Amino acid sequence: MVKDDRMVQEDQVVKGVRVPELNYQETGVVIIDHGSVKQESNQRLLELVELFRQKTHYKTVQPAHMELAAPSMADAFQECVKHDVKLIVVSPFFLLPGKHWQQDIPRLAKEASMACDDIPYLVAAPMGVHELLVDVMNSRIEFCASARAGNLCNCCSEQVNCRTHSPEFTG
Repeated sequence: MVKDDRMVQEDQVVKGVRVPELNYQETGVVIIDHGSVKQESNQRLLELVELFRQKTHYKTVQPAHMELAAPSMADAFQECVKHDVKLIVVSPFFLLPGKHWQQDIPRLAKEASMACDDIPYLVAAPMGVHELLVDVMNSRIEFCASARAGNLCNCCSEQVNCRTHSPEFTG
């Protein structure tokens, strides 16, 4: 696993406080995105959450949208509490820090926590600049560039021919 040097490692001391190892069987994860009026976009979050569930060992993983669609952050916290978690980690499905990560998501998490007997929570950082994202971006670029061979990804499967607009590329 490639480590981001800002990640907190087991037994690491941060600002004089020992950071404990995360107990997966007592932790719920809420993956939150912006939300969309387009149902297909909201469906993609559900697909990501299911994949995350399959590849990790958290007690529960729940989707949430900031607005425009259900489930909300409050709904996701309630689902986590039903699984008897001791901590909820909110993982923003955002690339870079911005207003949503700095203000909106912490506010929504605080409100949801208060409605669930002040369950402890933390808001994780957005994906940020990370070596693995370079690999994901390059993979997507290479795959989309192969669209002229008839390959369609799950983002463009309903499109006529991906999102290529250059006649010399698609012709």
